[in-house]
Amino acid sequence: MKSDIIAIDNQSNGFNNAVEETKKVAAYQNLSHKDAICLQLCAEEMLSMARSITGEMKASFWIENEGKRFELHMSTKPVLDKEKRWQLISAATSRKNEAAQTFLGKLRDAFENAMTADVNRGDQIPNEILADLPNRFIEDPEWDGYERSVLRRVSDEVKVGIRGGMVELTVVKAFG
Repeated sequence: MKSDIIAIDNQSNGFNNAVEETKKVAAYQNLSHKDAICLQLCAEEMLSMARSITGEMKASFWIENEGKRFELHMSTKPVLDKEKRWQLISAATSRKNEAAQTFLGKLRDAFENAMTADVNRGDQIPNEILADLPNRFIEDPEWDGYERSVLRRVSDEVKVGIRGGMVELTVVKAFG
């Protein structure tokens, strides 16, 4: 079975619709309350992680299942730099780009990775100077990886495929 495809953007439009679609799929498949909450948590953390890493995003979300095995899919085409690309791939269970399995896929992946822009940190003020500034706003721009760790813990497998700027994120959860 394949659920409806939900459009999501970075203003949280569609996020609630994706969660509601997950609840509908769980109810349709007669999942227990505990399993339904687990599936919903997988969906929420997957979408939150993608938004946290990629920032600007227009994505499609849907669920496929066969029996009690569920695959939550998200497809988006974000602007990635090397750091965001690494963060996405490090979220995968295998820590590898799923779109780079064949020789040509690995070659394409290496080329795309080489062409990806480096993170520009040239405008940042050194920490020694920031500490001396009065009334400064302390901001931690680093992503803490919370969503990634929760997602890895509650799901069976996380797959990330990046090809031609298109990111395919798949979360697999099977209920026994």
